[in-house]
Amino acid sequence: MSSFLVEIVTPERKVYAETANMVSVTGVEGELGILPNHIPLVTPLRIAPVTIKRDNNKVDIVAVNGGFIEVRKDKIVILAESAELATDINIERAEAAKQRAQQRLAAKQQDHVDFRRAELALQRAMNRLNIKHK
Repeated sequence: MSSFLVEIVTPERKVYAETANMVSVTGVEGELGILPNHIPLVTPLRIAPVTIKRDNNKVDIVAVNGGFIEVRKDKIVILAESAELATDINIERAEAAKQRAQQRLAAKQQDHVDFRRAELALQRAMNRLNIKHK
């Protein structure tokens, strides 16, 4: 079976670089499965898990918090605002972030910017927790 290189890069570092057979992401328009020889594509991503299937039935799951995916002939590059491997997620920190975001969302007097920031923080925390519990 043919394969391609998958890289996940954030402003701070390269989070992931492995050869894969399939990648599944959530774009702004919905779910997208990418196999070898996929047509070239660039699309924005939602805050959601990225599932990477490799040889020997190995599956890697990465919490990707927004950004873009670029599909090339032999390589996929995900440029993410932030990303964490399931093994790197600190469950206590993620739970604390979730609770802080929920408290901010529950507060009665908020301006629109604070509400949107709290909403995004909650989505990021839930994404990390969902991946850690898989």
